[in-house]
Amino acid sequence: MEIYLVFVDAIQNSNKFWAAIVEDGNLTVQWGRVGYQAQTKVHTLGNHQRAVSKFNKLVAEKMMKGYRRSQSQINSNCEVSEINRAIELLEIIRPYVEQRNFSVAYINALNEYLKIVPTPLGMQIDYHRIYRTVADVDYQMELLNSLLATSAPQTVAVAVGHAPEATAEPKVVSLKTISKNFWRHL
Repeated sequence: MEIYLVFVDAIQNSNKFWAAIVEDGNLTVQWGRVGYQAQTKVHTLGNHQRAVSKFNKLVAEKMMKGYRRSQSQINSNCEVSEINRAIELLEIIRPYVEQRNFSVAYINALNEYLKIVPTPLGMQIDYHRIYRTVADVDYQMELLNSLLATSAPQTVAVAVGHAPEATAEPKVVSLKTISKNFWRHL
């Protein structure tokens, strides 16, 4: 049993995650800012049932605080509906970036997108500069569409200067170890 949750509020500079896994009689919890080293705590609870009970209690507390289920990686095994929703949100975001109009509607779409696609944004979120051009938005859409489009498994390399490579693994856009500018393709 495991879960990965995120809490995003670009206005309040929040971009954090909380993850937990139950193994045997232990509950391991990790938390921190997306893209940064996690803090870890292991709860030794003696049996699986107590670990699951503690897991459920902590998850409920986080959800009440506004955390949302997500994933640490976006890959071809993710639900198509989540990938499609992320693409829809980028389509909403695109005209705001084009017009340099960072209204409440832009912030709301951005926050929702970052809940689906957890993204390392540094210690200080500058929502005016997350997407500098529509080309940045288009590149994100291209990466997400590539997860839907190709039937042959392929890794999606997102670091600057890396081309996609054919592999036997599912397509993955890893969000754990990449820099805050991972979507920049220039």
